[in-house]
Amino acid sequence: MASNSTKSFLADAGYGEQELDANSALMELDKGLRSGKLGEQCEAVVRFPRLFQKYPFPILINSAFLKLADVFRVGNNFLRLCVLKVTQQSEKHLEKILNVDEFVKRIFSVIHSNDPVARAITLRMLGSLASIIPERKNAHHSIRQSLDSHDNVEVEAAVFAAANFSAQSKDFAIGICNKISEMIQGLATPVDLKLKLIPILQHMHHDAILASSARQLLQQLVTSYPSTKMVIVSLHTFTLLAASSLVDTPKQIQLLLQYLKNDPRKAVKRLAIQDLKLLASKTPHTWNRENIQALCECALQIPYDSLKLGMLSVLSTLSGTIAIKHYFSMAPGNVSSSPRSSDLVKLAQECCYHNNRGIAAHGVRVLTNITVSCQDKDLLALEQDAVFGLESLLVLCSQDDSPGAQATLKIALNCMVKLAKGRPHLSQSVVETLLTQLHGAQDAARILMCHCLAAIAMQLPVLGDGMLGDLTELYKVIGRSATDKQQELLVSLATVIFVASQKALSAEIKAVIKQQLESVSNGWTVYRIARQASRMGNHDMARELYQSLLTQVASEHFYFWLNSLKEFSHAEQCLTGLQEENYSSALSCIAESLKFYHKGIASLTAASTPLNPLSFQCEFVKLRIDLLQAFSQLICTCNSLKTSPPPAIATTIAMTLGNDLQRCGRISNQMKHSMEEFRSLASRYGDLYQASFDADSATLRNVELQQQSCLLISHAIEALILDPESASFQEYGSTAAAHADSEYERRMMSVYNHVLEEVESLNRKYTPVSYMASGICFIDRVFSLSLLALSPSPRNPAEPIAVQNNQQLALKVEGVVQHGSKPGLFRKIQSVCLNVSSTLQSKSGQDYKIPIDNMTNEMEQRVEPHNDYFSTQFLLNFAILGTHNITVESSVKDANGIVWKTGPRTTIFVKSLEDPYSQQIRLQQQQAQQPLQQQQQRNAYTRF
Repeated sequence: MASNSTKSFLADAGYGEQELDANSALMELDKGLRSGKLGEQCEAVVRFPRLFQKYPFPILINSAFLKLADVFRVGNNFLRLCVLKVTQQSEKHLEKILNVDEFVKRIFSVIHSNDPVARAITLRMLGSLASIIPERKNAHHSIRQSLDSHDNVEVEAAVFAAANFSAQSKDFAIGICNKISEMIQGLATPVDLKLKLIPILQHMHHDAILASSARQLLQQLVTSYPSTKMVIVSLHTFTLLAASSLVDTPKQIQLLLQYLKNDPRKAVKRLAIQDLKLLASKTPHTWNRENIQALCECALQIPYDSLKLGMLSVLSTLSGTIAIKHYFSMAPGNVSSSPRSSDLVKLAQECCYHNNRGIAAHGVRVLTNITVSCQDKDLLALEQDAVFGLESLLVLCSQDDSPGAQATLKIALNCMVKLAKGRPHLSQSVVETLLTQLHGAQDAARILMCHCLAAIAMQLPVLGDGMLGDLTELYKVIGRSATDKQQELLVSLATVIFVASQKALSAEIKAVIKQQLESVSNGWTVYRIARQASRMGNHDMARELYQSLLTQVASEHFYFWLNSLKEFSHAEQCLTGLQEENYSSALSCIAESLKFYHKGIASLTAASTPLNPLSFQCEFVKLRIDLLQAFSQLICTCNSLKTSPPPAIATTIAMTLGNDLQRCGRISNQMKHSMEEFRSLASRYGDLYQASFDADSATLRNVELQQQSCLLISHAIEALILDPESASFQEYGSTAAAHADSEYERRMMSVYNHVLEEVESLNRKYTPVSYMASGICFIDRVFSLSLLALSPSPRNPAEPIAVQNNQQLALKVEGVVQHGSKPGLFRKIQSVCLNVSSTLQSKSGQDYKIPIDNMTNEMEQRVEPHNDYFSTQFLLNFAILGTHNITVESSVKDANGIVWKTGPRTTIFVKSLEDPYSQQIRLQQQQAQQPLQQQQQRNAYTRF
């Protein structure tokens, strides 16, 4: 999240002004709206969406839309059309209009115009505003009245508005349903208008009765009007209504299958196939065995390849869902059917070797999904059919570099990866087939095949050794030109080699890769290969490649970035020399690694820019450095028991202090310090995890594993040395049970489980202070924002807001969620968590006895953003006189309920002043007490 942007809108818009705020930008556009020239007015109108995008807050948007409404009311039709387009482009900002009544009043005044075009534009404008005025009866009445107009433009606009209002308003949908029914069935209504009215019925899903009546009407239309266009529009509306209402989906599937089987028209069959695929992807659980069987029979009998391709695409979609298990488990008579004898399998086997590539691809996909899904059945014949079908498709498509062949090849390769994962005993034959075809295939096909080999090798590392020979021979002869395909192929093939070698890259393979890169590759290709080498743990190779690129970049930021990667690779390479139970070499390796890590973090800091601060990378590397230092300190602590054993009087000191750990001497305090250090590192890893909302799942899993390793070491120290009774193994159960997606993760999980088992056995076998163990876990691989606005807000950020101590401050917090280039790529924002806290900075006036509840403010609210906008209010109490610091911190919650601390953190100051009435009462009391004090002083002098 970021604070309010002050970038100039008008500089981007072309006005030439610099650093104007939102009000100044709006004033400049308002000048254009009040201009006497039509061109300047239109130019000002079309610039409003950019203004809304830059300053998406309700006050500005409300003012801007009111000005646009004035232009719509008094302007000509062309200006009205421009305002309509701006409104449709700014649909997500409509709910920020504060004066909706006034805005709609100015727009609605044009509906009484004598110009039918002006009325049509007004109707479209009202339809675009349906989300904020769904229950406006005057708008409903105008739409119903305009449907009877004699002007075609106005009627089409009324149809558009009726569709939008039907989607938003249940009352309007109920009221307009009979009207539409009369118009559709009326003889006076033109056919083209009927075709435009029918799609409105797809929005009649607000309740079961309304959906049933709309379905009955559509059923009558399909029967009464058998023309092709009418049947197509009615069936498609039928399908959309069933998909939205979810009640009549099985009936709709049966109806579509009936038209697919009985209607001779190809256009109707295509529409039925298209709608069946929509229902297969949306509601696969509503498909029963009879539906799939009917579709298979149609596909077996149809003579047209285009229609057969569509039916197979529906079946391939269903084969990857729960419907395929229903097909084989719920046979008539509740008897499980044999997959080999079913029509679905016969159809797939028949299509595997079809001369149409698309049909063959879908046939192979169906066979693969059946083979993988039905694990409890004996499918040896089906497995062979699937493998042979994939081989034939691979041979066919690998020699063709057309887009259609490449799309088919992707389907086949995805099936190969799925088959190797679901049926591991078939993976060897799949890999041999890929390696055989890799030599004679086109470059585009080779790239895809390399991706497939890498995916299989990541799932089954045991197959890597068998690939290296063929891959190395191919790499020697692969590149003879500097084309884009050749460069991509160099990267893909190198990636497969790195995956297959499993960090043990021989000198011969290194020489082959370097020779090819020196001859035909460019700098970007070398960088991509170096990154792949870093990912797969080949740090020595990566360091050499980064070193070769240092002199080939034109920016110092790029130079420092590459230099940091080189240093990090060198540091990780130093850690590969670690040997078990050789602590002296471990200390030297860690010290050498830390030296290069410190060089790397200096270069990484220099590579950061204001636009690209590299905050995650810097924090991750700092944690890595601190983790290595913690391990080094732990090893030194363990070695100190040999070099500096406990003194002879340690037992006496322990008995005197009542602490058995003192029998070990000073090492007990050192171990306690190490445990706290590892727990602190685990907490910092957790903070980094929560701050990385936009990170991919693999990166987050890596951070989580690092955190678990720190917790594991601290747990081992506590369980074996410090306090075994308070140590708990429960927090590691989720880690042990988590599903490992990569070999790297599987190795880490096995290490964790082994350490836990050892700790448990040693804890049962020995007393806590008589045995000391140290374990080192090294990681081999290194590697939406929102605007907040507070009101009231001071003119000067350092100036406090004045509030009386007997009143409460209503703090309004509003913001806009800003996304990157790919919003919702890994996770979506469900709600925004706002935490408001206040602290007393300086105190003024006398001390009064104030209840503890009035001294601090700690509040939290969760708001669901709508169209990326959220707003809420807090009621704060400042009973203590003085200056208070209010901090508003925001975080986001994703769809899985995980809270991410993305920020921002905004601070304002409030000065609590004494209210005039209390101040007057206090002054009167002071004045009344002064004579009494003077009289007491005189009495004291008299007695003296």
